[in-house]
Order: sequence, then structure tokens, then C-alpha cells
Amino acid sequence: MTALHVAQINFVPVPKGTSGTDVFALWPSLADVAEAAATSGTRISVVQVATNAEQLEHNGIDYHFTHSPDDEALTRRANRFASLLQEIKADVLHVHGLDFAEDAFAISKHLPNLPILFQDHANRPPRWWRRPQSRRWYGAASGVAFTAAELAAPFIRTGLLQPDSNVFAIPESTCRFTRGSRARARAETGLHGDPCILWVGHLNHGKDPLTVLDGVARAAEALPGLQLWCVFGNAPLLADVQRRVHRDPHLAGRVHLLGQVPHERIEWLMRAADFFVSGSHSESCGYALLEAMACGVTPVVTDIPSFRALTGDIGQLWHCGNSDSLTEALISAVANRPSPERIRAHFDSTLSPTALGRQWAEAYATVIDTHRRRAT
Repeated sequence: MTALHVAQINFVPVPKGTSGTDVFALWPSLADVAEAAATSGTRISVVQVATNAEQLEHNGIDYHFTHSPDDEALTRRANRFASLLQEIKADVLHVHGLDFAEDAFAISKHLPNLPILFQDHANRPPRWWRRPQSRRWYGAASGVAFTAAELAAPFIRTGLLQPDSNVFAIPESTCRFTRGSRARARAETGLHGDPCILWVGHLNHGKDPLTVLDGVARAAEALPGLQLWCVFGNAPLLADVQRRVHRDPHLAGRVHLLGQVPHERIEWLMRAADFFVSGSHSESCGYALLEAMACGVTPVVTDIPSFRALTGDIGQLWHCGNSDSLTEALISAVANRPSPERIRAHFDSTLSPTALGRQWAEAYATVIDTHRRRAT
């Protein structure tokens, strides 16, 4: 039996000067999503907008890096991509990003028999004046995937998706990290604490580090061995965080601002930690959370749709912006911590590449069936 052939297309262009082989280090999720979908036996090809045209094979996936000038007319661009999709005989088009509904709609005009599935990547509904035409564009899709079905609500509320649209709850990506040895990781990284808590995220208002510090300060009164280690990149609130740490005796000496570290170092830090904490007010997925659970780390994260979907019954959820809620969650997590083996088992069953492969295979079959029913 011939395997189903799905083309995943990414219209966000590769940065200029980046070769096809370099893009896998720059955008690891490009390969992660494709390879996860392929674990089900589905044949996957990736079409990627790039500065230079190039074709290569990577871990069993064919990548078509396709040049598309910035000033290229939509009709010409759509015709070129449609020709490629027809040439490789794709059975389903998987479009990365809801912001590219117009491109997908234009391709559908050339290939009306090709089912289309959109995948959310932290997208938001367009402005109100663009919604009438956007509703027409979104109509080309036979399904849309979000990390949590609740994230579809703004698109349904604004009429971009119909209430009976196929909405799939599939994690935005997965992770290749493994558990490893906690003792070895602590020796390698120098992390310590009882509990040892890790933060990986920007120091900005959306991630809310100041509320996290308030919650940690109060939790430290009940957990005197607590140590918090913070990895971050973009840091507009760094000065505020430093002042907050220095003026509070419950934080000074127990909060360690590590700054930015190479991504491969994150795996060692995750393996060394007991708990992963996040104060995010919104996330389309939560890549650091995926990495933590892949390493068997207990999550103590905000009660938002994507985090609820990813964690299931593992770890503790707390209310956004509420430091008292975080304090309670940390103390409860320490008293009722699941084993690293249980956390990794949850990851393997619901968030691993194999688990996502099963979910994508079901979604692809559903959009094919929906597209056929619409056609008849």
C-alpha cells in the first residue's frame, strides 16, 4: 500500500545566507515536526521558502528549499508552489502558520483536490477590516491544529473558523531531550538546591518573572533549601529582577541569573533540576516546558490552555499573576512530587515524536475525509 504523502510548507523565509543544512540548527522545530509526523509511516516532504533554491534529504525527509522573491506577485508564487506540490504528488498540504491563509487559498485555486490543514504557531486573528476576506481564505482549510483546542476560540468567535470546523489538539512540536542522570547533571552544571528550580524564558512582562520571584520568596520560608536558577535571553526586565533579588533576604543568595546559554546546555540544566517554573500569561505551546518534561522535571506552570494540554495530570498549575498561588503550588509540588520516570512516561505517551506521529496521522486522515465529503 502506498504511504500517504504530506507536504509541510513554511512560508517564513530562511534568513539570508543560511544554507539548507544550517537551517536545522537554526530552526530545529522544522525537522522535529516533520520527523514526528513521519513516525506513523506517513511520507513527509517539506517545502521551505528560502533565498536560494536547494533540495536535500535529511533523516528520511525530502526538503525543497524554494526561492521566492519578496516582491513576487501572489498569483505567480501560488502557481509555482502548486506546480511543485503537483510534481511531488502530495496528498495533503500542511501549512505552518495561520498567517498564511491567503497563500494557501491561492494554492487551492490551482489544486482544488488537495486537502489543506493549518497549524497554529502563536498566531492571532487578523484585524477586523481584514476578516471578511480572511474568512474566505480560511474556508480553504479542512482542519486546523492548535496545541489546545481552547486556542481556537478567538478564531471561532470572530467567524474565521466555523463552530463545527475540524480543530485538532496536537502539540506544536516535540523534543529530543532525554532524562539522563540527575547526579551527573548537577556535577556538570553546578546546580544545587532542595528543591532545585529552573526558569528558562525571557525576562519580560509576558513571562512575568517578578510575580515568580514574589512566589518563590514566600515559598522559601517553608522551603529553606530552595534555589532558583534562571536562564534567559531577551531581558527588558533584568534591572527590575536584579533589584528585586538584591533587596529581599529570601531571594538574595538563592536566585542565580545565568543569562543566555547554548541550547545544548539547556538539556544538562533540565536534567539537574527538580522543578521547572514558568509565569507565562500566554503560549501557543511552551518549548521549554516540553524540554523539562522530556528530562523528567516536574512542571510548576501557569494555568493557561497550552500548559494544561501539555501537562495533563503531571505537576502543578497556578494562576497567572498570582504569587500566592505560585507559593502554594511550589509547596504542594515538593510534598507531592511525581517521579522523573512518571513524568517521562507522560511525555512518551503524549508528547514524544511517536505520540505526535499518531496524532498527525489521524488528523491527515480526517482532513482527507472532510475534503472528499465537501467535494461531493
